[in-house]
Amino acid sequence: MSNFKSTDCNIATIINAFLPDYRKSYKLTPEQASVCQSIIQCQTEALGGDLRQCMACGYQQPFYHSCGNRHCPQCKQNASQQWEDKQLDALLPVTYYHLVFTMPHELNAWCQLHSKTMYSLFFKAVWQTLSQFSITHKSLCGQLGVTCVLHTWGQNLQQHIHLHCLIPGVALKSNKKAAETTKRDYLYPVNALKKVFRGKLVSLIREAYRQGELSRITRSNDVSTVLNKVMSKVWSIYIKPYIENPKTVVKYLSRYTYRIAISNYRIIKVDKESVYFHWKDYADNNKKKIMKLSGEEFIRRFLMHVLPSGFMRIRHFGFLANCIRKVRIDCLQKLLSLAGLKHIITTKEKQVEPEKTLCACPSCHQGVMRIIHHITSFRKRRQSINCLK
Repeated sequence: MSNFKSTDCNIATIINAFLPDYRKSYKLTPEQASVCQSIIQCQTEALGGDLRQCMACGYQQPFYHSCGNRHCPQCKQNASQQWEDKQLDALLPVTYYHLVFTMPHELNAWCQLHSKTMYSLFFKAVWQTLSQFSITHKSLCGQLGVTCVLHTWGQNLQQHIHLHCLIPGVALKSNKKAAETTKRDYLYPVNALKKVFRGKLVSLIREAYRQGELSRITRSNDVSTVLNKVMSKVWSIYIKPYIENPKTVVKYLSRYTYRIAISNYRIIKVDKESVYFHWKDYADNNKKKIMKLSGEEFIRRFLMHVLPSGFMRIRHFGFLANCIRKVRIDCLQKLLSLAGLKHIITTKEKQVEPEKTLCACPSCHQGVMRIIHHITSFRKRRQSINCLK
């Protein structure tokens, strides 16, 4: 294995170095193989790009394309900013609530076997729970709007499956009136939410098993044993209100939307055998610690969080559903305005396409870099060669 330098502390280098050994013990799924290839090739000559030259001093530098894979640590910032802008457009002048629903760890193994089915049931159970309370609870009854973001990891890269939910404290009634929450610390009673959520998810899993959607669970008594065990436990739901400045929670949650299991900045050292990274131990008063993993174990934990191809990890429900979002938001803004609550004005920075950006020269710091040549990707080069044959 080649020697590492300080600049090699990133996920691409780790995968490149340890993946051959990892594949001796583990089999990659098609999604995992695609993620590894994309991360290794991201912002390299393999994907092509542009050669740029300073108009003042003549300095030349290549700028390579990004892979765009949602699991790549180098490709998430633009998508996160675009998501934030969209949410700010729909911001309402009410109290916002950040809820976190956590799946019991006893169900983690099933999520590895049937990730798409289990994660979909998780979303469904959370929405059914919130929807039930929005219809029956006396203080906020009507149609809720919910934005959910799925995360599957903890700080140590182990499985910790949870759903971040952003909920404006307002409901749209059937008579086209708005019911707003008071400025309080909870949306609905937490203990009641826990019990209903637990019952919803367990029922959905039992039904999915009966329908043959969890066919890889082969032991006949596993489903009943595990589900009976989790039904006896108190499940975890975290609620935090954002009363004074709802823009804060949108910006906070936008950092979560396209986050991956670990970013490059948390990796502090890589040697011939191990990877060292920062992590926060929530069970020990949020102390910051350093974890050491073998290269193969780091890759195993990282790839554990690769989502099924095409799976939507960000979903909108109720009046925030994409098909009715604009109409319902406009309606609520008018209703809240009539009630004396002013529409929140937000300002956004205009995003410029990277290819059109005039970059300052890193050599002379006076001129600007302009494109003088397009670099063809390896894939297009192979296609050209095959055509010539």
